[in-house]
Amino acid sequence: MNPFEMVIGIVLIVTIGSVVRAKYGVRRDHKGNEFFAAPVDNGETKALQAEIRALKDRIQVLERIATDNNRAVTLDQEIEKLRDRSLS
Repeated sequence: MNPFEMVIGIVLIVTIGSVVRAKYGVRRDHKGNEFFAAPVDNGETKALQAEIRALKDRIQVLERIATDNNRAVTLDQEIEKLRDRSLS
């Protein structure tokens, strides 16, 4: 094996190892000790979780409206009435 090929192989192995470690959240402190990084739970994360919860609730309501046959027919009629008003 050529010495240059060996250097390229070592660099490739170290790079792949670093990518895998980063994917699994393994971090090192200033002393070189490895640890798993805990997910940060800040205000933005909480706000996004609340927004997702609200959107899921809205989706449930829309699914209920869409699957309820009687409600879907009257909803369709109401939409058509609104379209007729906007055209007039």
